[in-house]
Amino acid sequence: MPLAKPLVVTAGEPAGVGPELCNALLDSPYLDDLVVIGDRRQLDERLTVIDTPFPVEVAPGKPDSANAATLLDGLRAAASGCRDGDYAGMVTAPLAKSVIADSGVDFSGHTEFLAELTGAAHPVMLLVAGDLRVALASTHLPLRDVPDYLTPAIIERVLRVLDRDLREKFGISQPEIIVCGLNPHAGEGGHLGSEENDIIAPTLEALRTDGMRLRGPMPADTAFTPAAGHKDAVLAMYHDQGLPVLKYAGFGHAVNVTLGLPIIRTSVDHGTAFDIAGTGTADPGSLFAAVELAASMAQS
Repeated sequence: MPLAKPLVVTAGEPAGVGPELCNALLDSPYLDDLVVIGDRRQLDERLTVIDTPFPVEVAPGKPDSANAATLLDGLRAAASGCRDGDYAGMVTAPLAKSVIADSGVDFSGHTEFLAELTGAAHPVMLLVAGDLRVALASTHLPLRDVPDYLTPAIIERVLRVLDRDLREKFGISQPEIIVCGLNPHAGEGGHLGSEENDIIAPTLEALRTDGMRLRGPMPADTAFTPAAGHKDAVLAMYHDQGLPVLKYAGFGHAVNVTLGLPIIRTSVDHGTAFDIAGTGTADPGSLFAAVELAASMAQS
């Protein structure tokens, strides 16, 4: 079914695989619903393109920070178009945070940049592979910093965003969420850590009184097993607690979704792959999945 409004796709780092992945969208069933923002010289003439030519000539696998400003302008245009109602949502090809940082811009990633552009106070990272959804209570933090970061307020904030967007963007009327513990065996009754007893469990109990359907804190080595019973989402406490499982289950077709934004935003689950850029060997599966999920979210 055609979308009421098109999706906008940002082609990402020009020296990475993003442009060639966008060219593969010629085979997407959603081709007529897509507008690509990028340098027309890198993109197939059959695509609908908003041309943002880069000032420095692009060589595959050799990024140049002088092109970063143009790349960020493309992201701003996509987000603005979504806010203004011109687009149903945005899909982002990968970029390289380090290249943008080298240009002198304080840039920590798509998620934070788009949250600032759209005025979203509490973005949440969700990875989707088929019917498996894994959200993160903390994202890109050194492991030693995670316990101090996970306060009751942080966990409550993430769960409220996750619950709301499962309802509003995924159309799940009564989402049920499994919440992982932080420590092995979810703290083993306090013998392997106190965070479950002192922070996670009381927060979940308070949220249950508001009607949220939450299970846990559950040991992470149990939360993803068939014995746990499939639920609508799993909340992992830190990056590498949840994402290895998700990527093993869905590598090549997993999707990164930013929750908590006033717009729909999906992305691929991989990086710029400079080592294979320009070879034509990049797998477009994740981009196809990101487009399909954004379209599904827009329709629901």
